[in-house]
Amino acid sequence: MSGSRTSRPPVQRATRLPRENPALGLVTRLRRAWDRPLTAYYLILGGSALITVLGLVMVYSASQITALQMSLPGSYFFRKQLLAAVIGCALLLVASRMPVRLHRALAYPILAGAVGLMALVQVPGIGVAVNGNQNWIAVGGSFQLQPSEFGKLALVLWGADLLARKQERRLLTQWKHMLVPLVPAAFMLLGLIMLGGDMGTAIIVTAILFGLLWLAGAPTRLFVGVLAVAGLIGAVLIRTSPNRMARLACLGATEPQSGPVDCWQAVHGIYALASGGIFGSGLGASVEKWGQLPEAHTDFIFAVTGEELGLAGTLSVLALFAALGYAGIRVAGRTEDPFVRYAAGGVTTWITAQAVINIGAVLGLLPIAGVPLPLFSYGGSALLPTMFAIGLLIAFARDEPAARAALAMRQPRFGKKRNGGSRRPRRWNTMRRRATAARTSGER
Repeated sequence: MSGSRTSRPPVQRATRLPRENPALGLVTRLRRAWDRPLTAYYLILGGSALITVLGLVMVYSASQITALQMSLPGSYFFRKQLLAAVIGCALLLVASRMPVRLHRALAYPILAGAVGLMALVQVPGIGVAVNGNQNWIAVGGSFQLQPSEFGKLALVLWGADLLARKQERRLLTQWKHMLVPLVPAAFMLLGLIMLGGDMGTAIIVTAILFGLLWLAGAPTRLFVGVLAVAGLIGAVLIRTSPNRMARLACLGATEPQSGPVDCWQAVHGIYALASGGIFGSGLGASVEKWGQLPEAHTDFIFAVTGEELGLAGTLSVLALFAALGYAGIRVAGRTEDPFVRYAAGGVTTWITAQAVINIGAVLGLLPIAGVPLPLFSYGGSALLPTMFAIGLLIAFARDEPAARAALAMRQPRFGKKRNGGSRRPRRWNTMRRRATAARTSGER
């Protein structure tokens, strides 16, 4: 018997793989989730819903004292806003389910209706003046309608349809086809708005016009020329109005009486934001809404939000508007339909510009323009067309090829009856996809 030992192969140790950085892994997962085809759809739907619900809460909180001072029930303004939100949700649902060709077909009727209503505002006995601006129509009882808010939606739809038809015929390479009749029609709307003295709404309509021209590929010199003309007209309108000059003089004011100019509203808006701290004084605990801050539930509701919910609340509102704006830009950038691109870009410009002007005025960075915060401030006339416009964005986001494919791949949550009542196994609607399934372009 041999004394040699049986040789055994050496034991090989498993090589250690480098650990993945948790931060980089999280960033990668977030980027993949961000690139999903339904991201824009969920951002628009969820962001607009959260803004509207939070706006209803803040309208109820900010308007109670104003309603009681007017000998009205404390929930008076909240109930009217809730009714407008319910009607707006119906409009949003209808707009989100309408095909693109039907949206284009409604462009001209909506424009004609908006122009007709805006002309009726100037008829004695029909038009109503509110805070010095005659831009309202008495509908009946305590309900009033501001047609200029529907003029924004009309300009977006009609301008998008006009530019899309011209692009299909390859006419946008000529400057006259790019400007006419888009710019004259926009100036007509601006003239009707300025007859009532509402320069804030006129600024938003001008921003929509610039957004459409930018998306249409207007040359820089042409864009700058239109901007210079609009700026000159705006400077003349501000210079000839003592009220507008006073609002301009209140920029950066820290005292309610800044010389001969009364900056009460601007300064008390800053006071409300400054007293909120990080997490605010608590919902319903605002001090400024007790008669110190005018228009606490409309133009300056963001200040009351900062006082009651603090910096955390205001940053949350800003984040929701930023997500909504990003989603709108993403929808406009990924589509191949020119009408969808112009309409989505116009709606995004409208909501973003109005939010920036309102919040900038509350922060004291811009003059007080008297425009509400979209989906957030009190006002049914502003809420209804805005929610219809959000429905447009939802419809466009669902209509993307990758989004349609992702929606088609969804599995029903509960099986349907087949073969005499037999039911398929219950399957939950998750985002997991089988590895063998072919992925559509753009899906991760």
